[in-house]
Amino acid sequence: MSLRILLLQLLLLGPASASHYFGTTSTFTYVGKNPDGSLTVEFRSRSTYDGCISLFWSCGSGSCGTIRTTLRGTIDRGTNAPAFNRQWCETETVEKRVVYTDKPFELSAQSCCWIPKRFGTTRWALLTHVDLGRRSDTGIPNRSPDVAILPFLRVPQNCPRTYRLMSFDPDGDQVTCRYGILGQDECAACVRPPGFLLDEASCTLQYQQGTANARVFGFELVVEDFPRKHITLGYTDGSSVSRSPLVHRRKRHVPSSWGSWASSSTTTTTPYYTTSRMPYYHYTTSTTPYYHYTTTTTPYYTTTTPLSKLPLQFSLLVDPPVPTCQEGVYIPKLVYPSPEDGARIQAEVGKVAEIRVKATVEYGKIHSVLISGPWGVSKQRTTHDEFVIRWRPTEHNLWNHYPVCFAVESVTESYTTTTARPTTTTYAHGHNPHPHQHQHQQTRLVSHSGIYHSEMRCVIVDVREGTVKTNVICTEDTMRVEVAKYSFAGFHGDNLHLNDPSDVQCNLQTRSNQTHIIGIFPLNACGTQIEEDETNLMFKNSITAFDGYGEKITRKHLLDVQFYCQYPKRGNVTLNFVAHRKKVTVWDRGMGTFTYQFEFFPDDTYGAMIDPNTYPLVYKVGTRIYMQIEATSSISNTELFVETCRASPYDTPNYTPTYSIIENGCIVDKTVETHPPAHQRMFRFSLEAFKFIGMYPQVYISCSVLICEAGNQNTRCFKRCMSSAWPNNPSGHVHRRRREAAAVQSQSHFVSQGPLRLRSAAGESRGSVTLNLNLVFIAGCLLAAVAMISGLVLYRTRRGPAGYRPLQATDTE
Repeated sequence: MSLRILLLQLLLLGPASASHYFGTTSTFTYVGKNPDGSLTVEFRSRSTYDGCISLFWSCGSGSCGTIRTTLRGTIDRGTNAPAFNRQWCETETVEKRVVYTDKPFELSAQSCCWIPKRFGTTRWALLTHVDLGRRSDTGIPNRSPDVAILPFLRVPQNCPRTYRLMSFDPDGDQVTCRYGILGQDECAACVRPPGFLLDEASCTLQYQQGTANARVFGFELVVEDFPRKHITLGYTDGSSVSRSPLVHRRKRHVPSSWGSWASSSTTTTTPYYTTSRMPYYHYTTSTTPYYHYTTTTTPYYTTTTPLSKLPLQFSLLVDPPVPTCQEGVYIPKLVYPSPEDGARIQAEVGKVAEIRVKATVEYGKIHSVLISGPWGVSKQRTTHDEFVIRWRPTEHNLWNHYPVCFAVESVTESYTTTTARPTTTTYAHGHNPHPHQHQHQQTRLVSHSGIYHSEMRCVIVDVREGTVKTNVICTEDTMRVEVAKYSFAGFHGDNLHLNDPSDVQCNLQTRSNQTHIIGIFPLNACGTQIEEDETNLMFKNSITAFDGYGEKITRKHLLDVQFYCQYPKRGNVTLNFVAHRKKVTVWDRGMGTFTYQFEFFPDDTYGAMIDPNTYPLVYKVGTRIYMQIEATSSISNTELFVETCRASPYDTPNYTPTYSIIENGCIVDKTVETHPPAHQRMFRFSLEAFKFIGMYPQVYISCSVLICEAGNQNTRCFKRCMSSAWPNNPSGHVHRRRREAAAVQSQSHFVSQGPLRLRSAAGESRGSVTLNLNLVFIAGCLLAAVAMISGLVLYRTRRGPAGYRPLQATDTE
């Protein structure tokens, strides 16, 4: 008996193990004309399988030329695959073909097998139609639309969702999406899945309704582009053809219902297998539909010939229902700084473009970000619980456009509920015409565990030439940035500064010369931000321009040159870099030079300060932290005033989230206690240690301070707490009149100290997270540093590294 069961299991697993295809997209770009008259065309195809393999294209019709170069690499992969598969892995193949005629031709691919899907054959078929005739409107051959989608999507059964398929066209053509046509090699099954509505004109797919199933819907779409006015395509043999705008459209909608069905009342126990291979049993008394589906043999659009055809195939899994469809509860909600869908990201050749993605979820844990992008794209997760998508374009990518799609994935733990359901009992032969209601305890295993995807967003990365010429040199404890002045003509050097220019060592005019803006400063100074991912430490800063006129704000985003030093975590350890912030020395017109020092102390006696070499400091949540801010000045009869103090998980006082401790001179946190100072240029206070909710293992404390003439009633120091400015002015900035000629107070300056590591009162720290973050402060591996820099004019883009791994395997019949 056991042998028979084993054989049956092997038979059942056999077809599933061979089912590995998730989907494919394809685009092409005209590169240029060669000296011998031939044309070079670049083809990009992204394919997803249960395994990191890539498909092979063959010539379907026409003269397809010869392949000159081929590159293959992994774009993304994950283990949260449908129940019958181990994983999913998306790869991209970049082929350069030399074509000896500009006449139309087609590339095709066919094989087996789709991952287990609901309808149609397991085979798949792809078609890419290319026409290299010279357009009368642009003077060059047609460029295909930039199409992209995440290869594997999932949606809860009870949550309608809209997917905007990326379909940007570099020629400005109208782009449409339709289902493939059977018999034209555009698809194998050509099924229009029920429960979905495809708007062809906007390439928008709407999921309306459905039932959960471990098998996916396999979508086989075709993307086409049409000119917006009448044009001709001319060929080297003297012939030409005309192409017209899309004017005739017969609109069809996929039925909102699940089609015709016959039903029978049955009691079923249906196992639904999750990726953990543990069966989820859903006990129901239900009406079982028998679905019928049809294929389409006529196009939605008639009488109009497209400029090109591209395949857009992907898999979509309908999961069991979720308790609520509200984003941010079970389903991840994308939040700032995630870019909006359809955003344009500016990238420069040789500099790393950076897309930051963040999501929140109340029940569950953020697991990963799914991405689809160009060759060489990578992703990292920072210790700030953000994801960073990075890509470095090359000269080869100049003036082209590349779509990047992303969605955040969360995982929710399971729990069960027991419900009492009334049942109706009717006596046989109708002897009792009045049925009786009985309350029976029926145990239902309702699983709210699941894997959930946020909405999918896609952006376009436009590659342009670099403008600002920069160079960064990273040493063990400093950053040196050099910016050529000729590359941003029109900006005065006096209006350029680092993130925090208050410290004298952060003044860019000190070392600059006639040809270059030069800054040399410690890694932990001048507003440098520390960022960490799984493998690297990054120290980030930027050079920005402001309007001048003595103000500290700008309403014109003139220039932002972002740069950072990146260091691998593994390496020799030195003590050249410590977390402790040094004294801040500033110069203020009329007040001279003075120094601020922000330190922590072990207790309220304020004896010896805590040794800077012991940073980062570790506190138990709830214990008291003792702090002191002291100012030294050459001018006598002055006093210190602490205007605001805020806590943040990052070393910037205005990052969200922040927590107010003191605002406008008023104590906000109820645990704050002040302690007697040794003199009037000193402020001592303490509060109970706390941590931010979420994955924030650290706290920085930043304060805004200023020096005033002691006892002068016209100073901010004399006014002390100004509660009327809080909370109506949460920024903490108090509007002050311009100082008189005889200065009586300084400008406000920020001083900060940290980070503090917080652990629970039970003494358990955040294991691996704390270990990784501590590496920030032993970054003696800095000799292996890589200097990264990016420059922008009129816009801002963040930067970072990228990686790529070649592949060998191909998928053929």
